[in-house]
This record gives sequence, structure tokens and C-alpha cells, in this order.
Amino acid sequence: MPLTTFFSGGRIARSGSVREDAAALSDAWHDPATRFIAVWNSRCLVRDEQALLLTLAEMGAAAQYPDAIYLGQQGATHLFAVGLPDELAADGPEADWFADFRGLMSGLLPDDAALLAYAKGMLEWQARHRHCGVCGAPNLLRRGGFALDCSDESCGHRCFPRIDPAIIVLVTDGERCLLGRQTAWPEGRYSTLAGFVEPGESLEDAVRREVQEESNIDVAIDDVRYLGSQPWPFPTAMMIGFHAVASSVNIRLNDGELADARWFTREEIASGSIVLPPVPSIAFRLIAEWFDHSGFGPLESLGLSGSFSKSSGQRN
Repeated sequence: MPLTTFFSGGRIARSGSVREDAAALSDAWHDPATRFIAVWNSRCLVRDEQALLLTLAEMGAAAQYPDAIYLGQQGATHLFAVGLPDELAADGPEADWFADFRGLMSGLLPDDAALLAYAKGMLEWQARHRHCGVCGAPNLLRRGGFALDCSDESCGHRCFPRIDPAIIVLVTDGERCLLGRQTAWPEGRYSTLAGFVEPGESLEDAVRREVQEESNIDVAIDDVRYLGSQPWPFPTAMMIGFHAVASSVNIRLNDGELADARWFTREEIASGSIVLPPVPSIAFRLIAEWFDHSGFGPLESLGLSGSFSKSSGQRN
């Protein structure tokens, strides 16, 4: 069965028909039941481990913000995402209401995590595409924020939301798995190998290339198995998770991306000799899927995972 991952799922209907109808969008914006997800400097609003959704009145001057994105509906409630400017309005959300998304993740309810990841990912895409990628003219929001049109009519380029696909893989050799450590991570933190998919590559090609580049380990051509995926809004990645079987065993750090890479047995992991990725990450789930089929698990019960930070979270 595919993995169920943090940030995926959620109870929102994306309601594409509303995006296409200017009158319906206006009605949704002014509906008293509508709620707004405010994001400020990539920080989100959470209270009591739940996403804090604001009314139009609570948004203050931000209620006039022109670049809001229509996300869809939860039940009958319309939802918009709004990226707030650096200088917050005096009548809207206050700076100390916001918290770093990475630090909030472990305590969030799954549906709220999925909703905030959706909102943050859309706003990150919007912020990185304010100008046309063809001619450089300013872009204009269309379709409730799901399209950006070049303001130069002679160009006419239209941009749609983009994600950055990245593979993430646990490589095994019998009773051992391959884990690596980045220089920026805390001492003792190890995780699965990962990297962006390049043009002209299949996902399986990307798995084989990344593993070989980072660790010198060859992966069996016919033994790359997809397990699941995870939206990763830091800023706009999609982590695509695999298990793979090694066809060589001698590690060499080829490209300098890792500070260390090693083979670990389940016994070594269970001993607490290393710190694993945070439980909500697909990296942890890939390791647990292998570990828990051994009689040692469940891995999550051993308390070996670390916490999220800008320098120690899952790579993307």
C-alpha cells in the first residue's frame, strides 16, 4: 500500500468552477462565512495546535489585498490564502500571532497541516512569479490566483502553479540501509538520499543518478519501487519516495553534497546511535517502512527522530 504522508489529503474541495467565475469569486470573498489563511514572511497562524482561520473583518486592511488566492471550500466555507506585506497593518493580524511553519508541523492536526501546506505552497509560487518569465513584464493574477498572465498583451504568456519534483529514496543492501548526513545538519542526524529530478529523466533515472552521485552506490535497474509522495512547501517541492536495492556497496562521496554516508543495520538504528528525520517527513516514513518489517518496530515508538529546523529538515 502507498504511504500516507503528512501534508497530503485534507478535506478541501478545490472548486475550480468558482475560480472561473468572477461574480462567484466576489460573492465568496464577501460571504460572512468565508475564512482567510494569512501567511507572513513564510510564517503561518496557528493557535492551540490548529490552523487559525480569520474572518474578513479580522484581516483588517489586508482585506483589500489584491493578490489573494482562492483555495476552495471546506464544506460550505470558502477559503482564501493571503500573503501579507512585510509591514503589517495595525488593524490586522499581529506579528506575534505568526510562527515558523517547520516548528509547528509536529503538533498540527493532519487536515490543518495539509491546508496550510496548500496555502503556503500557492503563495510561494505566486511570490516567485511576479514577473513574466518570457519578457519580464509584471504578471497579473487570474482564475482566483491559479494563473498569472503577462501584463504585456503582445507577449500574452500565461503561467500556472508549478512544483519542483524531487526523488527521495531509502537504498538497502540486505539487512542494511544507506543513510547520509549533510554538513549543515546537527551532529548525528542522518536521513535518506534525495535530489531534484532533472529535465529528460524519469523518476527511476533520477533515483539511480542521485544515489550514484552522492554515495557512489549503484542501484539495481529493475529494483526501484515507488512507495508514496509528500507535498513539501519549503518552498514548492514534491517529494516522491522510493525504496531501491543496491548493486554495489562501496561508498564514496562523489559530489560533496554529503558530509558522511554509511550503511546502518536495524540494530544500529535501534540502539539510538543516530538521530533520524522528523516523524512527519516522508524520509522517516521510508525508513520506518523498511525497519518495521523486521520485528524491531514500530520505529516511531523508539523516539529516535529529530525536530524540524531550517538547517536540519528533510532535504528538498
